Order: sequence, then C-alpha cells, then structure tokens
Amino acid sequence: MGAVIQFFRGVAERAVPDIRLTRSRDGRTGQALFVFEEPDALAPESMGDITGMFLVDEEGELVTREVKARFVNGKATALECTFTWKNTEDFERFMRFAQRYAEGHDLGFSGNQGEEEAEPQGQERGQQEEL
Repeated sequence: MGAVIQFFRGVAERAVPDIRLTRSRDGRTGQALFVFEEPDALAPESMGDITGMFLVDEEGELVTREVKARFVNGKATALECTFTWKNTEDFERFMRFAQRYAEGHDLGFSGNQGEEEAEPQGQERGQQEEL
C-alpha cells in the first residue's frame, strides 16, 4: 500500500493537493497546509460529513481535524487542511509520509526561504507570497 490521503476512512482522495510547509526557526514545530481544489470529498455523491483528514501509509495514520471548506458563490470548491507538529519526531514522521505520497503521485519538493512546497514535477511556479 502506498501513501494516501482520506477524508472518509477507506476512500482515497484522488485530488492531489498543493502542500506548503512552514517550520519554526529551530525546526521543532510547524505545520503543513494542504489545499485540495475540487476534491472528490466535496462531490454531491460523497459519503457525508468530513470529520478530518487522514494521512495513511505503511507506518499507520496521521490525523488532523483542522479541515475547512472554501466557498465560491455558495458552493464548496476547495478544502484547506492544516496538519501541525509539535516536535522533531512528529515532523520526521510527517516527512516520511510526505515522501511516500510524493513518490506515489509524481510530486517534487521545492524550497523558498524556510518554506517547502510539494508540487507536480515540471509545473511552472509562480511567485510565492509570505503569509
């Protein structure tokens, strides 16, 4: 089994997110912001309420409950999820998941002044703004 992202247990999300990492200066804490444009989880035939984002791989599962929908003209069009880590071990575990997910979805990593972002390889990048 490769690494998958799920919003409903047992159902892999097919939309590949834009992922932006931010870390504290000492590298111990930080967060990953996942943005899914038009994910399957928002389709009318989806399975119900989204209670979290589940990052699943051979080591187990990472979970975040920080999931928000972005709306355009009253219709949910994207999901924004934040996964936070509080120590180096959690960061390393997240990065192992991220590496497996990237390998399985043809993603590459690019850095920008302390931030890292996963994106499809070969895709042009725009200027990244500080949050």
